[in-house]
Amino acid sequence: MPPLPRPRLALLLAVGLASTCGQLRAEFRAGAAVVDLTPPNLPVLINGGMLSRSADRVKTRVNARALVLDDGKLALAIVVADSCMLPRPLLDEAKALAAQRTGIPADRMLISATHTHTAPSAMGCLGTEPDEAYLPFLREKLAAAIAAAHAARRLAQIGFARIDAAPYTALRRWIRRPDRLGEDPFGNPTLRANMHAARVWDDVTGESGPKDPDLAVISVQSRDGRPLAVLANFSMHYFGDRDISADYFGLFCEGLKQRLAPEGDFVGIMSHGCSGDIYRVDYRIPEKERPQPTIESYASALVDLAVRACAGITYRSDPDLAMAEHRLTLKYRVPDKQRLEWARRMVAEMGGRLPKNATEVYAREQILLHERQQTEIVVQALRLGDIAIATTPCETYAITGLKLKAGSPLARTMVIELANGGDGYIPPPEQHLFGGYNTWPARSAGLEVTAEPKITQTALMLLEQVTGQPRRTAPLSVGPASRALLAARPASWWRLNEFAGPLATDASGHHRDAAFEAHVAYYLEGPLSAAFCIGGEVNRAPHFVGGRLRTRMADLVGQYTISLWLWNGMPNEGRAFCGWFYSRDHDHGLSAYGEHLGVGGKSGHTGRLVFQAGRQGPTVAGKTEIPRWTWHHAALVRDGTRVRLYLDGVLEAEAMAPTVGIADLMFGGRSDNDSNWEGRLDEIAVFPRALSAAEVARLAAPSP
Repeated sequence: MPPLPRPRLALLLAVGLASTCGQLRAEFRAGAAVVDLTPPNLPVLINGGMLSRSADRVKTRVNARALVLDDGKLALAIVVADSCMLPRPLLDEAKALAAQRTGIPADRMLISATHTHTAPSAMGCLGTEPDEAYLPFLREKLAAAIAAAHAARRLAQIGFARIDAAPYTALRRWIRRPDRLGEDPFGNPTLRANMHAARVWDDVTGESGPKDPDLAVISVQSRDGRPLAVLANFSMHYFGDRDISADYFGLFCEGLKQRLAPEGDFVGIMSHGCSGDIYRVDYRIPEKERPQPTIESYASALVDLAVRACAGITYRSDPDLAMAEHRLTLKYRVPDKQRLEWARRMVAEMGGRLPKNATEVYAREQILLHERQQTEIVVQALRLGDIAIATTPCETYAITGLKLKAGSPLARTMVIELANGGDGYIPPPEQHLFGGYNTWPARSAGLEVTAEPKITQTALMLLEQVTGQPRRTAPLSVGPASRALLAARPASWWRLNEFAGPLATDASGHHRDAAFEAHVAYYLEGPLSAAFCIGGEVNRAPHFVGGRLRTRMADLVGQYTISLWLWNGMPNEGRAFCGWFYSRDHDHGLSAYGEHLGVGGKSGHTGRLVFQAGRQGPTVAGKTEIPRWTWHHAALVRDGTRVRLYLDGVLEAEAMAPTVGIADLMFGGRSDNDSNWEGRLDEIAVFPRALSAAEVARLAAPSP
């Protein structure tokens, strides 16, 4: 056969390549389904409480809502079930059944719980056992949901959006005053932070962490724009309902269907964001002024926000999919011999009956933890084109979700908790020091103290794996106030936006990092976000719970300025001295040659700045009382033996005091740890010169 002319050969090659590419090109498909999980036989045990209870009526049906995505090369399944918690062994069995029916590998399936506290008990926790009669039914229905969604696949397109839903979520875990500690179930006064403590404002100093206000949605449509499914994600623990109910999660899903596609087979899904320390009541608002929504109005408001978010989505029809899973073995915090002996005596006295109070519950839990010693957990990461999902199998604090979103290689990331297991609360390690229900060792909070960083790092590594990109490490953005502060040439500047200790990074460029002591909570809201940051980013600050921030500056002599923002959590008359927030002295004592700055209490100078030179004076105080729970700027300007104190840019007091040559600087407490600060500090800057009154005023009133 004679050779073809070159133009003809090129044309055939082009056609052949186009045909091959067409065969290889992935056709993105998606299917969604709802399967009823309502128990066929009543009554059933209900999980979510301290003691065992049951329900014999159904208020709203409970369901499994499944979404299967398929790019032609890889298929994966996401299921959200109306349940308080789902045990990993049962989910492994349900995934194996679904894999047999669909061909989707079990490690390409994500099954999570909504965390409704009014669903049949699927696993033992605290005083409630699993409802054994319900478990086979649940296992089958979870597999059926995946199979139904797989069978419903059609050509589709996908998009992502998030919207601010801050009014609908808040911190429920607050830090108690150091003189208002409560007892744990073992009789020890360890209760420094607990749920809903802010019902009595006088008992608390502030929230124990940040909230995550984002309502995120992944929307899936048919190629012609018909809504197929929306997977939403929100960090709010639960609303609270009666009988058997899907709580606000189910109402949201049904409401979204009515708004987007009432006549079609659309499936709305609400997954649980990181909500271990989150609830709907904002205790910062006086009780008489707080909104009082019904569960229906609450769910409807979230539907409104989700619909608004969906309206702005740009869809793509060619996302490639990736998913990775890792299984970790984690230890339980098992009881020591003395606690185990106490637990065994108490359980023996119970005589085989169920616990009747919290002490009996936790006694039994010690024995269970001792018997189990360790457990296996599942962590996953998914990529849907330019969208990422990370999972945790626990009740995870909001700060952990924010860590994962901030570190994810993809800006469009949601975090689903209580996925692939129900392994209890995982407070960050520093939060264990504050005690409270979600730290007391039990199946509900029994994992090792380092569980949170291990799970977080595993999720970030999996996100790197599925995206092929490194995690993000972007620092806090620099707004106009930050630029102005840098222009004033600080020797050190700690922005204090860390997710965790022990180091506070020096943002001045001089690399003088400071060290956090223990008993500090991280990443709460700081002052003047619009001034210190850009692009809507939130300025962040730590809450000092008796711990301090320490550094050394031996070259700071003669003339210098200490500038910082403070937020006092103690009632001004809560104790003899409200709290010291700056100290320059030798640690563990109070010498004759140091200096200290704080806020006075009921013994004198109530709520006003107080400067103390040396061990016994001189002591001077400002004129203005500082309101509790509000941000204010404070500055100490030393010019040799002359000291000037400023509050919000206004001169409050002057004093003559000997110069200080001690290298140790402490923030958040005094050198002898007497009346340490109970509240937040932020944007701490040290200048190697005495700033003028005008310069201090500019630091105190930065332009946004």
